Amino acid sequence: MKKTPKSLRLQLGLFGRTNTGKSSFLNMAAGQDVAITSSTPGTTTDVVEKSMELLPVGPVVFLDTAGMDDVSELGSLRIRKSRKILDRADIYILIAEPDIWTEYEETIFKEAGIRKTPVIVVVNKVDQKKPGELFLKKIKEKTEMVIFCSSINLEQRDDYINPLKEYIISCCPDDFINPPAIIGDLIPRKGIAVLIVPIDKEAPKGRIILPQVHTIRDNLDNNQASVVVKESEYPKILDKFKKPVDIVVCDSQVVDYMVKHTPENIKCTTFSMLFSRHKGDLKAAVRAVSVIDSLKDRDKILIAEACSHHPIEDDIGRVKIPRWLKEYTGVDLQIDTCAGRDYPDNISDYKLVIHCGGCMITRREMLMRIQKAKEAGVGISNYGVVISYLHGTLERVLSPFKDALWILQKGATNGIK
Repeated sequence: MKKTPKSLRLQLGLFGRTNTGKSSFLNMAAGQDVAITSSTPGTTTDVVEKSMELLPVGPVVFLDTAGMDDVSELGSLRIRKSRKILDRADIYILIAEPDIWTEYEETIFKEAGIRKTPVIVVVNKVDQKKPGELFLKKIKEKTEMVIFCSSINLEQRDDYINPLKEYIISCCPDDFINPPAIIGDLIPRKGIAVLIVPIDKEAPKGRIILPQVHTIRDNLDNNQASVVVKESEYPKILDKFKKPVDIVVCDSQVVDYMVKHTPENIKCTTFSMLFSRHKGDLKAAVRAVSVIDSLKDRDKILIAEACSHHPIEDDIGRVKIPRWLKEYTGVDLQIDTCAGRDYPDNISDYKLVIHCGGCMITRREMLMRIQKAKEAGVGISNYGVVISYLHGTLERVLSPFKDALWILQKGATNGIK
């Protein structure tokens, strides 16, 4: 579990006014000095991330934010980064002080309501002051999940952390406890999936990329078999099976090759589409793709990558997709790129967002990005969907997904609904 990627961990956002003891609480929860603590307001200057095992909850990552009431120098930059955690966190942990309830605390509950995110309130510094009845009544009107603690009293750590664990388990999102399938529900038990994995510059020596690893693991979890091949060996390997395999999955960059060499009676798709469904909304990605046919000169397209990496010479998101878009549309497009968790606020400026599979971010983050695009009236599609659409293979590679295929066949690709 120590090697669990952050994207698969439960994300716990720590919020609170400056100097309420967020960092002290994080240090107590982690059992070590993770964050710098000080009585000086504004000590936390950036989001501090701490991955740990919070048993029996499992792998989590605490996200310690700078106070969003920070009026110190660089405060606005700190606040901007802290606000991104509102979208990312699966559960908010709000650190408050006895008998102090301000507009800040109200704002956190308002933001939580918009996102349907549960809030656990930790009333810190109870060693300095006992909370009054009116204060307690106000909190109880908001939530029943309340913990009273002194984060510097390490002798009573278990008294504070045990109820925290219970509350986390009680409000843990369904997609963390029972995450959506990647591939396991698409083929029968003991079925066979052939995975075409190109070995190129984007595949580090000795490793294969994360979506491929997760797909193999999902097959194993569902008592299914994965046969992994390079594209050059694919036709020969396929001929060795006496019966048709249950599904073929490829990297989007070789989708033409896969479709050409895969019999019509075998379902096929791409890793990107598997993750579009697993982390986001494949049907929304299919609806949005028809926007491509109405693009005009100088229209803006956003290529959104969930990971930060050094672009290679023929990078899929920064080079290939822009090139294919311009070849298909024949118009002069303005294409911007964002990477990692830098998702822009000006989504309404774009005609279309083309997102990667999202293997490096949580499902909640991806769904929030989709929702923000929808609110801005902008369609958001996916690398695999767009590449297959541009190459005329989309209907073929949607064969495992009946609902999404119906949207394409019925011409219901109307952008954002």
